[in-house]
Amino acid sequence: MKVGLAGIIATALLGSSIAAQAQTYPTREIRVVVGLPAGSGGDIVARYYADKLSQLSGKPVIVENKAGMILSIGADAVAKAPPDGYTILITSVTSSHAANLYNFKKLPYDPVKDFTPVATLHRSYFILMVRTEAPWKNVAELTDAMKIKGDKASYGYGAPPALASAELYKARKGLKAVGIPYKTSMASLPEMFSGEIDFQFIDSTAGTPLIQGGKVRGLAVTAGQRVPGVDLPTMAEAAGIPEFDIAPVWGVLLPAGTPAPIVERLESWFGEISRMDATRHFIASTNAAPFAGGAKALADFIPKEIKKWEELARLAKIEPQ
Repeated sequence: MKVGLAGIIATALLGSSIAAQAQTYPTREIRVVVGLPAGSGGDIVARYYADKLSQLSGKPVIVENKAGMILSIGADAVAKAPPDGYTILITSVTSSHAANLYNFKKLPYDPVKDFTPVATLHRSYFILMVRTEAPWKNVAELTDAMKIKGDKASYGYGAPPALASAELYKARKGLKAVGIPYKTSMASLPEMFSGEIDFQFIDSTAGTPLIQGGKVRGLAVTAGQRVPGVDLPTMAEAAGIPEFDIAPVWGVLLPAGTPAPIVERLESWFGEISRMDATRHFIASTNAAPFAGGAKALADFIPKEIKKWEELARLAKIEPQ
């Protein structure tokens, strides 16, 4: 097919415009969207990275909380935003782009086609917790007690990995505990403290300070391997469930169609943030594990995580809402 002179000129001008845009980017404040409420574990994560991004970019970076649908309201807002690099999603990719495909009958976005991957950040995990006053000192004791309680037992959850962890635990140990949904895991704490719910899985960012403060008792971690510096067994060990390995990955995404030079600039900045000593200390403070990677690493990860959660949803017998 022949291309006219006008077409060649238009293509050249477009290329020049994109290059110029990347050279001057950013010229105004950047918005980081997180699909969780302010003060939640995910919000703490997003605000840390937003602060570092502001330092590197020289522009204000505003965190906007769009909670709902277990991180998917925030993801949808970014999917529908202008692809100009000024609206960024920091999210548990495991939840918003993989698990939610099986938690909901229909998502308002395509987790692959509607986004441009930028970087992976770190891998977290969840902790099985009970209230401090509970008589159960380990997973075996909790399991025996929940079998006796039958369908009068209950657990809270506020994220897909927490739901999948609880349902996989139930399915493999023959429990009938009823799941009670909350906007976040932290929102269920009053009911946990009062004994209205028996147990729950809470993300390590929010859960670790609770354990250290003596407010809850940690029994096991959901990661497939023991977490350095954490004196808790894995669910695979403590519950005798070999396939138990739920460790969500956090990442950065932009709307589909964002110009490559802008993606590359943000990829470079987030890579620099991941290499900072301050970031290593931050990740260690939440007992998460480094999982830094670029745009290709995240693009390769998402389809694999979707496939993994298809199997997890089947094993845990999760019914889409």
